[in-house]
Amino acid sequence: MPATDFYKTLGVSRTATADEIRKAYKKLARKYHPDIAKDDQDAAKKFQEVQQAYDVLGDTDKRQQYDRFGAGYQGAAGGQGAGPQWSSGGGPVDLGDLFGGQFDLNDLFGGGGFRPGGGARKPRPRRGGDVQTEIDIPFQLAAGGGQYDLFLNRDGKREQLTVKIPPGVDTGSVIRLAGQGEPGGSGGPAGDLRVTVKVTPHPYFRREGHNLLIDVPLTISEAALGAKVDVPTLSEGNVTVTIPPGTSSGAKLRLRGKGIVDRSTHKPGDQFVVVKIVVPHKIDDRARELLRELETAMPQDPRSNLW
Repeated sequence: MPATDFYKTLGVSRTATADEIRKAYKKLARKYHPDIAKDDQDAAKKFQEVQQAYDVLGDTDKRQQYDRFGAGYQGAAGGQGAGPQWSSGGGPVDLGDLFGGQFDLNDLFGGGGFRPGGGARKPRPRRGGDVQTEIDIPFQLAAGGGQYDLFLNRDGKREQLTVKIPPGVDTGSVIRLAGQGEPGGSGGPAGDLRVTVKVTPHPYFRREGHNLLIDVPLTISEAALGAKVDVPTLSEGNVTVTIPPGTSSGAKLRLRGKGIVDRSTHKPGDQFVVVKIVVPHKIDDRARELLRELETAMPQDPRSNLW
């Protein structure tokens, strides 16, 4: 029997399964970790004993040698070293779940001044904080994408950053500039700059999802007889649209593929021409007479099918 019985250290029988050994190790590692057992002067020593025991019993080959040769297992195994090492471990143990997420693994052996092998603890790198800001961009830039110059005041200095605007952003979209936030500590990475987008309304285009809508005014005769009218698009200039005879106010005519690009599918939406029949505020006697003749020639009540 060796001077130190690893099975006794972990509190398991010699026939314990690998899972039972693992559970016992995790329980004792939590119990004796110096950051938890701060009032126990022997915690560091017990914690190291638990680590040493699991280093052997948690490894199938080492455990077989230990069971066969006892304290002389190291020599029988071909001289594997002076003893169990901290770094070797006893199998695939995730130290991150020993403490239920209460500890940063970078500080696992740093709390309370305890470090394997001794020595002062070095400050661990810390990521810098994120910075929030907001920009107002033109409607057309939001729809088609491009670049926007952002100016920030940092440490009393005016700094210019170029923000890449992807096509299709809308009000509320957030663009992340990696590494442009607050500086990190102890050599850690800088945080990010998060830019919230606010889109300025367009004078005559409006957006519904990935589609564009534009109101196009028509005269009474254009709507009744049909016409060809020039309609602006957001990125392709004017296009000629054919108005079918008998088009009512509120009708929508589709221009396929002339809307806003969907950022997930990279396909454009459509543009809809919304017909608005415009009636003159003032008409002369001749126009009034012609309208009355038109009403007589077209006796159908436009409200007959509504109620």
